[in-house]
Amino acid sequence: MGISSLGVGSGILTQDVLDQLRAADEAQRVRPITLNLANENDKKDSLAVIDASMTNFRDAINELKTATVFDGRKSTITGSSIELTASANSDLQDFTLNVTTLASKQLEQSGAFTASTDLVASGMVGTGTMTLNVGSGTPVNISYDGTTTLADLKKLINDNAGDQVDATIVQISATESRLFINAVGEGASNDISITDQAVGGGLDTKLTTGMDVLNLGGGVTSAGKDAAFTFNGQAITRSSNQVDDLITGYKLKLVETGSSTASVTQDRGAIETKIDSFVSKYNSIITELGKQTLSSTDSATRGIFSSDSSIKNMNRSIKTMIGAATAGGASMEDYGFSVDRDGKMTIDKTLLNTQLDANPTNVESFFTGGSFTKADSSVVTLTGAFSGFYDIVNGYTKTTGGLKLVKDDIALNITSLEDRKTSATERLDAKYAILKKQYAAYNSLINKFNSASSIFTQLANNQTNG
Repeated sequence: MGISSLGVGSGILTQDVLDQLRAADEAQRVRPITLNLANENDKKDSLAVIDASMTNFRDAINELKTATVFDGRKSTITGSSIELTASANSDLQDFTLNVTTLASKQLEQSGAFTASTDLVASGMVGTGTMTLNVGSGTPVNISYDGTTTLADLKKLINDNAGDQVDATIVQISATESRLFINAVGEGASNDISITDQAVGGGLDTKLTTGMDVLNLGGGVTSAGKDAAFTFNGQAITRSSNQVDDLITGYKLKLVETGSSTASVTQDRGAIETKIDSFVSKYNSIITELGKQTLSSTDSATRGIFSSDSSIKNMNRSIKTMIGAATAGGASMEDYGFSVDRDGKMTIDKTLLNTQLDANPTNVESFFTGGSFTKADSSVVTLTGAFSGFYDIVNGYTKTTGGLKLVKDDIALNITSLEDRKTSATERLDAKYAILKKQYAAYNSLINKFNSASSIFTQLANNQTNG
């Protein structure tokens, strides 16, 4: 008998009655489990937010716990004759650099050919060898024959000596083309020489005796020259305009003649950016933990972890770690850090920079560890405040840390509740499957009784009417 027909005839034991009974059972046996399950899933979602905030906070601390945070350098240039990049932990100094001569590359040109298709050894029989030499480099032998064109020779030079010279053909006019060869390296030591070792014929004289240092006009030739400059008045020469060996860690490029002043200082902007990130991430996790652990009689504002001792202990640890960071008679407040009554942190960058100007070694040692000079001039070795912060936060965020334990506990509770809900639902399914069959049987009996009663009633009515 289908569910839809249950109670037909009797009008008593209907499907609606069964549904109402089941709803009452579910409210008593399943709904509490469902509510607890929803609460645990809410905890899971909230813990994911806390975990992410803690990880971001740990990463921000990690950026400040090693001394390299203070090694960044900033270069300020007045003038346009140089470009300068100072690597981490390089010397801090101011200097003046006056460029008097830029290093140049030697550039040579051939005599005039009619076109790039002209033969470079017209009428030659056999093979010749052109030897190209640049400074003290290894000579390069280039073979040619009577079929080699100017374009072919250019390619042979680039293919065989491309690490020392660059060759190109320039069409001066419709009837004039010239081969240009310039040294890859700058400086007077990179002079170019070409010799022809052919016997009986050989290269055109426009390439042997005709390769001349190109005059660029204005009295300036393209002969290779060394760079000349003064560093704080000291005369110096280099073979290249890229000078990386003047001061360790400095990459200096000579751009034009003229005088420039340079100042290499600690990159305070990079330090402040990392500290700003630390302060921001601290405030973010403190706000999140405050919300999630808030105790209240109002369920709408009460934090989901208000009764969780692990999360509340973590909240207390983070709140107290700034004030507890004291060593050598100094504290975080001495370097501009402060926490207000609401738990929010701020940083006084003026005070921080004043301390960095006055005693950068003490600031670095207090933050990252090292030798710290106390007010009485005695020296102590500190482990570093940010190293301590990292240990505290990492104790919660590492794979075996406190947050992982809370996460595992929530996951275990969810699994247990889901199993309980499944079991309770299955028991109700079985119970109401039996009741449905019983209702169907009772309904059948009631229908029979109703039918018999109807017959007796009709007989009685007929007897009375008769």
